[in-house]
Amino acid sequence: MDISKEQIVELVKRALLEIDIKDKKENGEGGIPVGISNRHIHLSKTDLETLFGEGYELTPIKELSQPGQYACKEQLTIIGPSMRPIENVRVLGPVRKASQVEISMTDSYVLKVKPPVRESGSIKGSAPIRIVGPKGVVELSEGCIIANRHIHMSPDEAKVFGLSDGDYVDVDVNGKRRTRWFDVQVRVHKDFRLEMHVDTDDANSAGIGNGFIVTIVK
Repeated sequence: MDISKEQIVELVKRALLEIDIKDKKENGEGGIPVGISNRHIHLSKTDLETLFGEGYELTPIKELSQPGQYACKEQLTIIGPSMRPIENVRVLGPVRKASQVEISMTDSYVLKVKPPVRESGSIKGSAPIRIVGPKGVVELSEGCIIANRHIHMSPDEAKVFGLSDGDYVDVDVNGKRRTRWFDVQVRVHKDFRLEMHVDTDDANSAGIGNGFIVTIVK
């Protein structure tokens, strides 16, 4: 059977990927770099215009590790029942179908909100929150969550690890304060790049920073 040049290139890329990840696993690195997420906001088009004005568009300033995602110049204030505001919360793009505010457990104590630990995008029944912008205010009846620990993988990377979208794994963290994270969700998509996401509370408790390598434990 004839094989096209494109197929040969794809086979070589996959083989190199498998070698790279397997080498890291054999060296005890696990092959999973960590990305630390600070509190941030995702906005719908409607809420974006309420906060910044009709026809307003986000201003990208930095590409994030996951393709197509970016940090924006825009920053907003969030307020919970405590009426103590948290200012300068970064907006991430692109716009979404529904607005979402992701905070840490520490932030929840300041705001006096009770957000559930959820997968990003799963906001039904989550905590209410108020978002204040330069042109208006958005009152979300739901949308405030603490993002669950999760690992982004491409389909090829998932095959190397023997994992599928929606699987859960445990992860060893050999940082300054060695620990193990349980029930870490695996998320697989063709546009994803290998990286584990945790919030600032998790990172600080383990004494690690961006790019730290952690190990999957099945």
